[in-house]
Amino acid sequence: MNPIYLSRRKLITAATGLAVTGTNFLSAETSAEPDPLGKELIFRTNDPRNGEPALSRLVQSWITPVKDFYVRSHAPNPEIDAGKYLLKVEGLVAKPLTLDLSALKRFKRHKVVATLTCAGNRRTEFNSEAKVGGVQWEAGAIGNAEWSGFALSDVLKKAGLQDQAKHVWFEGLDKIQRKETTIPFGGSIPLEKVMQVADKPEALLADQMNGQTLPADHGYPLRAVVPGYIGARSVKWLGKIIVSDRPSPNHYLANAYKIVKSTSPIDLAEAGPIYRYPINGAIATPEAMASVSHGLLDVTGYVLPTGRPDTQAQRIEISSDNGLSWQAAQTFGKTSEYCWQLWKARIPVSTSTTFLTLRAFDSSGGFMPRRVPWNAKGYLQNSWYRLPIKVS
Repeated sequence: MNPIYLSRRKLITAATGLAVTGTNFLSAETSAEPDPLGKELIFRTNDPRNGEPALSRLVQSWITPVKDFYVRSHAPNPEIDAGKYLLKVEGLVAKPLTLDLSALKRFKRHKVVATLTCAGNRRTEFNSEAKVGGVQWEAGAIGNAEWSGFALSDVLKKAGLQDQAKHVWFEGLDKIQRKETTIPFGGSIPLEKVMQVADKPEALLADQMNGQTLPADHGYPLRAVVPGYIGARSVKWLGKIIVSDRPSPNHYLANAYKIVKSTSPIDLAEAGPIYRYPINGAIATPEAMASVSHGLLDVTGYVLPTGRPDTQAQRIEISSDNGLSWQAAQTFGKTSEYCWQLWKARIPVSTSTTFLTLRAFDSSGGFMPRRVPWNAKGYLQNSWYRLPIKVS
């Protein structure tokens, strides 16, 4: 299958300052449907494809349409013939498996609504202290979707787990250029996360997104979806699952996606990988630097509670006077585990108002701090979100 590549777009950049405290701004049998992407996303890089939607679009629906769902890739989409696709399950299992799509579809199908977010969401806000590398995300590297597929726990039970099993590795079918070789994107998650099954799986092998065949940009024909964890743990174009007694040695778990002050070998070796995301949020409307009239102003946005089971936002607050006073926002739409919550507020603004500020607290004890310490990779920026406006 040849993924459909849309025409390149000009990179769109925001023209505002950014602060660490939060200033923002084909036969059907062998191929996926053409990706409905490209017109709505703002592409931060084109090769590979990395794009996010305008925030005003993002909060129009609790379920994010595919066309508005951020895309994060480390290499071009791999060419995958669905008729020849095979998923390998090996390692510390009693019976290694090789499964084609028809074999996978014999497992019980589950539907899970979950928010995915890049660990680098809001990365640009670190740049005012010191420039960070990576995709220069604003606050749109997040989306909430209904994922349909098969419980990873069911697949591992069929393979049979050996007593030493502690971690589950994922390897994608993409080919990422590193130095003089190529590697797949990969990583691992603790086995306990996989086997923690209550009302819905904690790790899904998804072949559908929002009721449709998984688009190529989102991992066709099969991807992992790990609710509560950063998007990097939900590996796309899944080709291999390895059960092990230790975490994956893949670069994207062993070295990338870590909170470090520098990228020196010792700092990277000492730091642990990121799994769960912290509470985070953003103001979606009005837009940054919008000109508004004094009086009451309608404000909307999102908050994603900490990625822990049964965690919900408890308080979402907006300030128009730089944090001297706060007004509660009201959530709207659905509320569900591992999903964002959309909110709205009507707040007073005056000619002295220069910023709107968002903070939030959740039921696990998580909160958006006033400031997040700078880190070299620009991960987990979840400080108060500050949006500049002009009031007349």
